[in-house]
Amino acid sequence: MPAAIYADYNATAPLRDVAIEAMTGAMRSVGNPSSVHGQGRAARAAIEKARAQVAALIGAAPDAVVFTSGGTEASALALRGSGRRHVVTSAVEHEAVLAAVPDAVRLPVDPDGILDLDALQSALETRGPETVVSVQWANNETGALQPMAEIVGVARKFGALVHSDAVQAAGKVALDVTSVGADLLSLSAHKIGGPAGVGALYVREGLDLVAQQSGGGQEKGRRSGTENKIGIIGFGAAAEAACETLADWDRVAGLRDRFEAAVRAAGPGARIFSAAVPRLPNTSCVSLSGMRGETQVIALDLAGIAVSSGAACSSGKVRRSHVLDAMDPGSPDAESAIRVSLGWDSTDEDIDRLVGAWCDLYNRASADAQRSA
Repeated sequence: MPAAIYADYNATAPLRDVAIEAMTGAMRSVGNPSSVHGQGRAARAAIEKARAQVAALIGAAPDAVVFTSGGTEASALALRGSGRRHVVTSAVEHEAVLAAVPDAVRLPVDPDGILDLDALQSALETRGPETVVSVQWANNETGALQPMAEIVGVARKFGALVHSDAVQAAGKVALDVTSVGADLLSLSAHKIGGPAGVGALYVREGLDLVAQQSGGGQEKGRRSGTENKIGIIGFGAAAEAACETLADWDRVAGLRDRFEAAVRAAGPGARIFSAAVPRLPNTSCVSLSGMRGETQVIALDLAGIAVSSGAACSSGKVRRSHVLDAMDPGSPDAESAIRVSLGWDSTDEDIDRLVGAWCDLYNRASADAQRSA
């Protein structure tokens, strides 16, 4: 039986070998990073090395990086700890942002999932500097890249802060948070080949952040709790590897494009979301008319190919995509879409099998449509 194909990197990426090696070494050492003895100082040094590695991934100073338990906590800390009364976000954000501030203003996006900058300006005209704007750098379902520099430019005119959930973008596209000018930025280790259960929040120098949990005052008082030394060290190793291999995503983009060329060639009834705008190099969100997304996921799984329908962070729930609904309200395509997200281990042979399996589904859907016509 052929080896299974993993095409769900946006849900979680495989652990990189360097992260495994770094964490294995960390497991063999003891020491609380807050302790002043030798073992404690060694643990602190390892965490600070990881902090520098993560900072380099986004073009930041190490002191600006606050370690958290993941991207979800990082976003919640940014939005609840910003000290601003209003949160303005987009309708296509990850649930980690939408659930953190349920009463946030949700702005519309265009059919490709790009934020309406005129709507952003209007929202800020009435709210001004007491606002934090939160927009994903890259969408987890479609891969669409938001114009972050323009968003920051609009926010600056009104004195608003800008937070970006960069969980999906980090390690796949070059990020320079300093030049773009974002104030806060969320990261997650397991999306770049590090372990689950650890993330980070970038906090611009000089920005006061209100801690959301009390305790021993770790992370310079911004996030109390003994640091997850093993996870943080794995995060740092994965971040360094991601920096060094960023150019490799050009090869992955070629694989994605080959899959999408086959989708387009199949005929009517298939749709690729956000294809007209800059996207992550690994992500295809494809709908197949007449066949529900979960049906496609199961069929591909039986063929040994792992993909997903929508976001995979919803405790296994199957529901209509709020992202696709925001892009094309009421469209049945939101119920018939799957997400293919490739990665550094993806091969030409994987795409051959994926194309063959997906075309089988397309032919089955077309035959079903003809019988019911």
